[in-house]
Amino acid sequence: MKTALQIPFKIKERAELFAQHLFYALFDEAEEQAQKLYELKPLFLDITSGLSCGNCESDWKSFTIQFKELKTKVLLDAESALKNDPAAKSFKEVVMAYPGFYVVAIYRISHELWRLNIPVLPRMISEYAHSTTGADIHPGAIIGDSFFIDHATGVVIGETAVIKNNVTLYQGVTLGGIKVDKKLANTKRHPTIEDNVTIYANATILGGEVIVGRNSTIGANVWITKSIPENTMVSYKSEVKIISKIAKNE
Repeated sequence: MKTALQIPFKIKERAELFAQHLFYALFDEAEEQAQKLYELKPLFLDITSGLSCGNCESDWKSFTIQFKELKTKVLLDAESALKNDPAAKSFKEVVMAYPGFYVVAIYRISHELWRLNIPVLPRMISEYAHSTTGADIHPGAIIGDSFFIDHATGVVIGETAVIKNNVTLYQGVTLGGIKVDKKLANTKRHPTIEDNVTIYANATILGGEVIVGRNSTIGANVWITKSIPENTMVSYKSEVKIISKIAKNE
């Protein structure tokens, strides 16, 4: 008889709680943040003890050092949202009510855990943000400063995607792989987006060798599988016909 697979499902709930508290701690002043991290350490150790993370104590120490640097990055993300979205009325509104800001902040936390090779936890945290916002950012993706996702719903950013500085995405954008094959697990499968690029709603960009050059604009609904030169505008043209109906007996 096969041994039943033991899945510690309660860890999932603790991971979500852990992510929530870390998000709040991002905005604390140094002394208060240090206290919050001290209080969160037992929760981290409890979660990772069930995930076979290796040297959990050392991992936590390394994570807290990197975490203290994240506040600068998330503030730049918030400033980008405030600058680029005409609907944004205040910094407080962005931080408290924008799903695009929230999912990027949680990504930045999960990415630091990913860099430490902590198993499963970064994915649980990113999936929590996915279920909350509708945007799916793999913790392995590399994302630069001042990143803004407007609306967020339906955005997918793959594991090996590289996004540089001052990039804006709209809802439904996919930065994905052009081929699904387990043999490609250790290769770059997702595109690179260079500085100052804007990608509008429902654009799909696929392939690890694809580079979208700096200062480019990718229009809505386009499908891209080849590199785009810098300073380029790409658009999708469709024909829309409007036919007036004449009421009977008129």
